[in-house]
Amino acid sequence: MKRLNGNVTLITGGGKGIGFGLAEAFAEEGSNLVLTGRTESRLIAAKQKLEEKYGIEVLPLVADGADEEAIKMVVAKCIEKFGKLNTLVNNAQVSKSGMPLVEHTKEDFDLAIYSGLYAAFFYMRECFPYLKASRGSVINFASGAGLFGKLGQASYAAAKEGIRGMSRVAAAEWGPDGVRVNVICPLAMTESLQQWRENFPELYEKTIQGIPLGHFADPKGDIGRVCVFLASEDAEYVTGETITLQGGSGLRP
Repeated sequence: MKRLNGNVTLITGGGKGIGFGLAEAFAEEGSNLVLTGRTESRLIAAKQKLEEKYGIEVLPLVADGADEEAIKMVVAKCIEKFGKLNTLVNNAQVSKSGMPLVEHTKEDFDLAIYSGLYAAFFYMRECFPYLKASRGSVINFASGAGLFGKLGQASYAAAKEGIRGMSRVAAAEWGPDGVRVNVICPLAMTESLQQWRENFPELYEKTIQGIPLGHFADPKGDIGRVCVFLASEDAEYVTGETITLQGGSGLRP
C-alpha cells in the first residue's frame, strides 16, 4: 500500500533539482502533485515524466513566489482541481551566492527574502485552511548556510533562518489544529552542483572530504524519502523540528 495514495502535495520549485526529486518521491508513494516554478516548459516536462512513470496527476502552475496574488491563484487552482491539500513543501529559493555581506545591496537581500521567506509565508497562510481540514503538514527548506554561517551566503542564510523561525512559530500555533510544520536542511546533488563538480573537480573532492558519508544526497532517495516520512502518518507526532540531511557534515547537539 502506498503511504500517500490519493494525497495532494504542493511543491514549489518542483520542475528541477531537489524539487523534482521530491516530486518523484511523493509520486512514487501515490500522491498527486501541484508543481510551481517560473519556467512553464520545465514544469510541463516534469508533468509528462511524472504522470507517465507513476500514474498520478500533476497540475503545473507558473508562479513567482514573491507575487502574493500568484500564490493565491496557485492555491485556488489546486483546490479547484483536487478539492483538498495534504502537504505543502516550500522548496524554491533564489539568491546571490558567493558574495560577501558588505557587497550585498538591498536589492540582493530583497531577492532572497521575497523569493524565500515571503514566498513561504504567503504559501503557508493561504494553504492553512486546507491543511487544517486534512490535518496535513508543511515541510519548509532551510540551509546549513544559516545554521553554520557559511561564507558568502548572507542574504540566503538570512532568508533561510527566517523560514526556520517562522516554521517554529507555526508549529506551535497550528499544533492544536493537527497541522505539523517541519524544516529540512539538505546537502544534495543537483544539476548545478554537478556542473560545479565538472568545472572544479579538486574543490569538489576537498568538499567531499568534509562529509562523513562521503557523498552529496540524492534528491529523490535521500531527501525525498525523509519528506515523504514527514508527510505520512508515521510522523504524526513530529513537528517544529529541523532535520539536517547533510551526510554528517552538519553535526550538532
